[in-house]
Amino acid sequence: MERPLRSVLYIPASNERALEKAATLPCDAIIFDLEDAVAPDRKAEAREMLLQALKGDHGHRARIVRISAPEDAPHFDAVDVDAILVPKVDAPLHLDVQTRHPVWAMMETARGVLNAAAIAAHPRLTGMVIGSNDLMRELHARDVPGRGPLLTSLGLCVLAARANGLAIIDGVHITFRDLDALKAECLQGRDMGFDGKSLIHPVQIDTANEVFAPRPEDVDLARRQIDAHEAALRLGQAVAVVDGRIVENLHIITARRTLALAEAIAAI
Repeated sequence: MERPLRSVLYIPASNERALEKAATLPCDAIIFDLEDAVAPDRKAEAREMLLQALKGDHGHRARIVRISAPEDAPHFDAVDVDAILVPKVDAPLHLDVQTRHPVWAMMETARGVLNAAAIAAHPRLTGMVIGSNDLMRELHARDVPGRGPLLTSLGLCVLAARANGLAIIDGVHITFRDLDALKAECLQGRDMGFDGKSLIHPVQIDTANEVFAPRPEDVDLARRQIDAHEAALRLGQAVAVVDGRIVENLHIITARRTLALAEAIAAI
């Protein structure tokens, strides 16, 4: 079954109240953050707090731990998480952390983006997350509407992820109360092929969930495409026509994924 990853919320591992609230939020995944969100002198304390929090039930939500350093990873072998997220991945060797869990890669450096294809081919990797702020800093790029300076990097990462069957999550929108701007970025990310958006505040969750979910008209079209294609096959034809557009097997693959994602979201 498709696993929705529409909304992926960062939660500081040092924030006890946020850790407690995590299991009640309507996001599809949580990144429990031991890196940027935790002060250097609190990392060991935060790691222990997080280990206790991960003994609880987070329902359908994917649980991802962003480590601060490679030595953090083995501590989480004692709990069930969906992935260990490795920051600032420049090359495949940075993913060779000691863990029993799958790994994800933060794509947030210029060198990492240039090596995206090799990183995405790592056998333990199951997902990638764009670290837009660090990437913009490295590129000396400006934060402008439309994210023009980042489009090459975003596209290269999407290509690498899709070539290797990985999940890929778009970067954060830091002006978190500007929901119109967030929606514009979500629409752009969805259209580029991202599975969802990483978020820094719960107020952003509903927008990401809405945009990255199949719309009712998408579900209706998918069903009609599948029905028309199956009818064509029964007549010995490989091609159907729906709403004046050709429908071939490649469209049916997309249509079935749309229905599977809609069903998974409905199940939540």
